[in-house]
Amino acid sequence: MSAVRSEEAGWGEVVRLPGADVPPLPVEAPLDPAVVGARLHEEVARRRLVLEDVDPGLGAVVDAVERLAEGGKRLRAGFVLLGAAGASGGEDVPGVLGIATAVELFHLAALVHDDVMDHADERRGVPTVHRVFGSRSADHGTAVGVLAGDLLLTWADDVLARSTEGLPTAPAVRTVWAEMRDQVLAGQYLDLRLQADLGAGTEVDVPDVVRMLQFKSAKYTVEHPLRLGGTLAGAGPDLLDGYAAFGLAVGEAFQLRDDVLDVFGDPRATGKAEAGDLREGKRTLLVALALERGTAAERAVLTRRLGDPALDAAGIAEARDVLVATGARARVEDRITVLVDDARRALAALPLDPRTRAALDDLAEGAAWRSR
Repeated sequence: MSAVRSEEAGWGEVVRLPGADVPPLPVEAPLDPAVVGARLHEEVARRRLVLEDVDPGLGAVVDAVERLAEGGKRLRAGFVLLGAAGASGGEDVPGVLGIATAVELFHLAALVHDDVMDHADERRGVPTVHRVFGSRSADHGTAVGVLAGDLLLTWADDVLARSTEGLPTAPAVRTVWAEMRDQVLAGQYLDLRLQADLGAGTEVDVPDVVRMLQFKSAKYTVEHPLRLGGTLAGAGPDLLDGYAAFGLAVGEAFQLRDDVLDVFGDPRATGKAEAGDLREGKRTLLVALALERGTAAERAVLTRRLGDPALDAAGIAEARDVLVATGARARVEDRITVLVDDARRALAALPLDPRTRAALDDLAEGAAWRSR
């Protein structure tokens, strides 16, 4: 798991992985997450028939969801498939494609709702769902965004139930699923509370930020998908604990990379508005570290720029300078390196077949060192 750092890179590409961004599963891997994309679109198409039977105008809601579903790396689906493969020795596991599809639907729901709360304009290179319907009024767009996210959540639950019906591991899978759901929503609340605290001038400790990012994003990006796949395949507690250790480290590295790319990345590559976290006043680890270590003048600059929806290029550049000068960016990069090393050690201890181990290694590395 080796990354190549680019000292000369501009804002758009800080760290590179030779040969690829987030890599797909190798051809010889047990299952290809691209297959999940086809299953995902089949499910949405089936639901379209039900909704348009109520009113043809609901097709526009499905259209917006389908455009959002076109993008994405299918990273979580890949970890579901690999979690099952690692527990089964690479053998086929009934229901695993359904669970991987359910996780992707859940992820889409989280994105739609997150965009509403963040007032985001763009996701995966297309307008966010609530913006698509905001032409009548902002309130109308917000309401439709909430409904679309709710639809995706219910579809995810339905697909999970249908895929595991009659399987002996279904109750255990449902337990992991419920934990994932509750923890993601709890993490989202922590994110909102941190933003409110920042707006009120309340000091927030770095551990609070780390806990938020772990529960809002890190655990459900890697740990929970691995555990869902492993649990479905009948994995024992030792393997599931190993998945959890590996998954939390990789998931946190993934989120930290996402935070760096939001501020320093190229919007044409990320598919999101430039510096959206700064405009929304997000208390990311980057921001928390800068506020913790910055001078009074640096803190004043960052506090003034955070949460400004009209933040322009000059303001973004000023905030970037503070994040670099305080060492916050370097510390986050160092943290990512430590997390990748932790993941490598956890992976080495897992009793996996070579193909599954190699695929996990590739996905973990790509998640941490991607440029989009």
